[in-house]
Amino acid sequence: MLDMIVDFFKSSGIYVLDLRSVIMLVIACVLLYLAIKKGFEPYLLLPIAFGMLLANLPLGQLSSYDEGGLLYYLYQGVKLGIYPPLIFLGVGASTDFGPLIANPKSLILGAAAQFGIYFAFLGALALGFTSQEAASIGIIGGADGPTALYLTAHLADHLLGSIAIAAYSYMALVPIIQPPIMKLLTTEEERKIEMKSARDVSQTEKILFPIVVTILVALIVPSAAPLIGMLMLGNLIKESGVVPNLVVAAKDTIMYIVTILLGTTVGATASSDRFLTSKTLAILALGLLAFALGTAFGVIFAKIMNLFSKDKINPLIGSAGVSAVPMAARVSQKVGQQYNPRNFLLMHAMGPNVAGVIGSAVAAGLLLNFFG
Repeated sequence: MLDMIVDFFKSSGIYVLDLRSVIMLVIACVLLYLAIKKGFEPYLLLPIAFGMLLANLPLGQLSSYDEGGLLYYLYQGVKLGIYPPLIFLGVGASTDFGPLIANPKSLILGAAAQFGIYFAFLGALALGFTSQEAASIGIIGGADGPTALYLTAHLADHLLGSIAIAAYSYMALVPIIQPPIMKLLTTEEERKIEMKSARDVSQTEKILFPIVVTILVALIVPSAAPLIGMLMLGNLIKESGVVPNLVVAAKDTIMYIVTILLGTTVGATASSDRFLTSKTLAILALGLLAFALGTAFGVIFAKIMNLFSKDKINPLIGSAGVSAVPMAARVSQKVGQQYNPRNFLLMHAMGPNVAGVIGSAVAAGLLLNFFG
């Protein structure tokens, strides 16, 4: 009887549980706490954290890299680049590009906020990362989780767990990270600037926009076509007004199902042997640098535009160019109202915000084209 008990214990995961696995289980539980209790990006952080939990339970063979297991097969949707474009389909069906169409100058701010990607890329190269790894790290600065996962799956899938945690953690921390940078780079008078109401955008413009953008981007940066194409398809479905059931399917049913599959399988790549390395710490640091620089460049370019613009821009909206929709736009609104209660920057900030989504997808396409 005693031998049976001993044999059972030796066959259990408890017997082979090591310190590294315990650390990862603790990290997974902390992330679950942040998702559930604090509400930090719960739709993705919760499945990512639980996937991490599954991957670090010994003998369970639940890592996305354990061939033959359930998560291994579900992970093929990430590896083959299927899930992120489907997420973009849902994002497009939920997004109003009206503020961007009404104020095309917002594209400049969205593009400026992508500079953080390239600075982090250079920093990663300087630290000894390969060009593929550096590109995957740099894209964290776009603050667009699906884009980061799409590029990393193609260029450096061994870093998926670390990059996913960094990308979604910083997206969740937008209200904490951005305000100090925004205040540091602007004066009180600039924060009080009131912007004129944007013009009304016609339905025809909203329908033509996704078609034109898809054609231009696919011709200029073909590697970005899967992301941009699905983003614009989702938006066209929404703006056409003739397929309401497809809108619901894209932004609700498909979006949430794919989110569960994407988050769980990506989290399950974060096994202790891959996550607990010096590279992970460097990725977290470089990701934060990329995100901070993206915020800073958006604000700085808004200030530069004011030197040549008759109608002044509140520089706070430049920070929204980092793409974290709609959180970054809400932060611009909140900080602006702290200094001028009459300031309503949300719709103005949504211009650079959605431009940032396009910008980060294009940046990913360029990096994939150069290093894929």
